Amino acid sequence: MAESTASTSATWATRWTFILAATGSAVGLGNIWKFPFITGEYGGGAFVLVYLLCVAFIGLPILMSEALIGRHARCNPISAMSNLAAESGKTRAWGLVGWMGVLAGFFILSFYSVVAGWALDYTLEIGRGTFNEVASGSTGKMFEDLIGDPKRLMIWHTLFMIITAFIIARGIHKGLESSVRVMMPTLFLLLVVMVIYAFVETDKFGAGLKFLFAFDIEKTFFTYEKLVDGAVTTCQWAEAGCEKVFTSKPLLAAMGHAFFTLSLGMGAIMAYGAYMPKQANIASTAITIVFFDTVVALLAGMAIFPIVFANGMEASSGPGLLFISLPQAFGNMPFGQVFGCLFFFLVSIAALSSAISLIEPAVAYLTQRFSVGRVTATIGFSFFVWFLGIGSVLSFNEWAEVKPFFGKTVFDFLDYLTANIMLPLGGMLIAIYAGWALKRSLVLNELALKNLLYFNLWRATSRVIAPVAVFVVFIVTLIQSL
Repeated sequence: MAESTASTSATWATRWTFILAATGSAVGLGNIWKFPFITGEYGGGAFVLVYLLCVAFIGLPILMSEALIGRHARCNPISAMSNLAAESGKTRAWGLVGWMGVLAGFFILSFYSVVAGWALDYTLEIGRGTFNEVASGSTGKMFEDLIGDPKRLMIWHTLFMIITAFIIARGIHKGLESSVRVMMPTLFLLLVVMVIYAFVETDKFGAGLKFLFAFDIEKTFFTYEKLVDGAVTTCQWAEAGCEKVFTSKPLLAAMGHAFFTLSLGMGAIMAYGAYMPKQANIASTAITIVFFDTVVALLAGMAIFPIVFANGMEASSGPGLLFISLPQAFGNMPFGQVFGCLFFFLVSIAALSSAISLIEPAVAYLTQRFSVGRVTATIGFSFFVWFLGIGSVLSFNEWAEVKPFFGKTVFDFLDYLTANIMLPLGGMLIAIYAGWALKRSLVLNELALKNLLYFNLWRATSRVIAPVAVFVVFIVTLIQSL
């Protein structure tokens, strides 16, 4: 018998409400902050293609798997994995995968809220005109001042967590539904406005499109290295003694980002799926969510890269692309104060729509398993995440030289651990669980695919393609790191 766990009777008002909520979970800092800078880091169009392939052949099937598990079980991810495994005659130890997902969500939100705090700070500062006609190089110092001030970071980190907790505590209808119905249309509208602004106010819109979509596989998958005093260093291809070396880093980055941006492997989609209307088609709903998430990522690139190129900046400038390069660009462009403020408000909304999904699985577990009040559960878990986030706050200042985790700060370690290990591993196990552990009749009934060919395609992807792809990338990356 499965463990005794109260199921939820609450459902989203409509299929589109679920789509907005799940898209809100998927669309976040990963789309607007991380996607542009890793695209720049790994060479543009070829990386975008790899990312889209990861989304289509790995992300989409696992998204469908999480949604069907959540809807059939009608409960939190931990209990859902355990209960359905028992129902299918498998060990309830599968519930550990749910626990790993909830833990990953905690880790992500702890540093995610810190970065979201940067966006809140910049919304205020750009709105006040702090970056107007700023001198070249000054924005780097301004960003260093922000992350070097633990009190300032703590204020924004705390405020963001309070807003997140307030929405979660209000429940499914008054909290989650009400918020996504406002946030998601606003996010899409602001993003379209930013793309139009980039098109009208810069002469580099074409260059931005070319960078995003031009295919240069060599630039993405190969580096040039040489030995200098016994150490391997990166060099330009034209330099004497350089050797062309294949790198799997873009594959791992693309796969990790596909999981990160679609909120896979952390229980969020499973938790939201528990509230999914029975009549909603999982396959078409999942495709719609993936489509919107991908469109947001590409629109973000179309808005950001023309502005960056028009101001003579590098697209591969890393995380500083959003918080150093863009503020300087906005500060020196027509109407930059207005549109810069709108842009960082957009980033803040995206962050909040994802944050509420990261803590929902844990809150759902506590309220359903132990009948704890939703407000109490939300306050408890939010405090835990806030406390854990102090480590990320201090990673940029007081603990900047403290690197106890394989030479990484708390912030860098949590980012690497979740994006490159926990989420792909969790997603791989969920795919195996849905493809091999669950009864075929159960999956057929939930997916309700009219064409058996589509079902067989999903099953082959979940059973073989997605798990093997994740495993191969892990092994290649492990070998290269030795």
